[in-house]
Amino acid sequence: MKSSILTAIDVGTTKVVTTIAEVENGKILRIVGVGITPSSGMHKGLVVGIQDAKQSIRESVKRAEFSSGRKVNSAYIGVTGRHVSSLNRRGAVTIGRNDRAVRFDDLKRVIQNARHFQIPNGQRLLHIIPRSYAINGGTGVKDPVGMPGHQLDVETHIITAAAASMKNIASCIEGLGIGIDELVLEPLASSEAVLTEEEKQKGVILADIGGGTTDVAVFRDGSIWHTAIISVAGYQLTRDIAVGLGLPFNAAEQLKKEHGGVTPVLEGQLESRRSPHEDNKPLSYQDLRRILRARVEEILGLIVLELPQSNYETLVPKGLVLTGGSSNLVGIDLLGKQILRLPVRVGRPIQMPGISDTLNDPAYATNIGLLIWGAKRQIAPELKSRSLNDNLKRLMTQLKSISYLVRRFPAWNR
Repeated sequence: MKSSILTAIDVGTTKVVTTIAEVENGKILRIVGVGITPSSGMHKGLVVGIQDAKQSIRESVKRAEFSSGRKVNSAYIGVTGRHVSSLNRRGAVTIGRNDRAVRFDDLKRVIQNARHFQIPNGQRLLHIIPRSYAINGGTGVKDPVGMPGHQLDVETHIITAAAASMKNIASCIEGLGIGIDELVLEPLASSEAVLTEEEKQKGVILADIGGGTTDVAVFRDGSIWHTAIISVAGYQLTRDIAVGLGLPFNAAEQLKKEHGGVTPVLEGQLESRRSPHEDNKPLSYQDLRRILRARVEEILGLIVLELPQSNYETLVPKGLVLTGGSSNLVGIDLLGKQILRLPVRVGRPIQMPGISDTLNDPAYATNIGLLIWGAKRQIAPELKSRSLNDNLKRLMTQLKSISYLVRRFPAWNR
């Protein structure tokens, strides 16, 4: 099978990352292009300035195209923000054929049944993900096709997002002449890059602490179990440093990246340094870490509060996997173990062949995850969110972008 090109764009609060990869048979052969630029027009995962956001995306895509020598025509796009919500919902259908064997069409029917509920005003369906199936009342079936039975049930995880937010990000991407392969909730993408199958099977929390949001996903029995978005993340950490140490925001961000940690400074280590700001005043490492520790303790507490049940030790025996840029803080895994009394590790994205040394960092988990997500869907298109086509049609209609639809779906123009 001939290799093809796949692109992922992660439009974050602090940075925009575009990656271009060669893919074959659902596997990423190598990453051939990377474009990383500061983000503008974004706040806590939301577009607050379309023109600024579009310019940031344009520059990121341009750099990725230049480094790869390839043209970006379409991409998988990450979505996050406090406007995202989720629920678990069941669906059931009767199998009336004589052979009583479950077919793929029955899977589509039962998932369609599960999505028959009233979506809140202003929200749109982003994902409907089958978690498990049941035949004739039995449970825990992962692939029921071919099994005999008269009733098929499904348990799904349904994710919705604000229509206006989806429309805004779609407008930024489409305005650059780039088609949308799929809008993907960012913690689902990140999970593809940093979680093991064993962790997903036994029970684990993923927390992607980005610039504007902390994205949470809980997995059990090999499937998504719960998702949530927390609007406290790296931005608040930097702001706390700026206020606590009397620094401009950019200087505080630089200090966090270079010397940030949540463990006390050991005796004998350098106790202070000069400010990266022009006043060059002395700063205390102890004060820096005390400020960061207080906010990280709050974030860890909020992650646990988002879980739908209190006995999280039983729910997620494999503990917590932290990723995202802020998980690079020194000692964050040790602090997590101390507070939560669970296994905690920092998740780095899977190492990819090609020009990907820069991406071997938790800050790029979402982008690598989007590539893996897209590669899997190239060989199994039915895995794509059942709502994708409907959502894109609605968004493009609202944007009055008929030219995009004709280009993206050429069969429509016949």
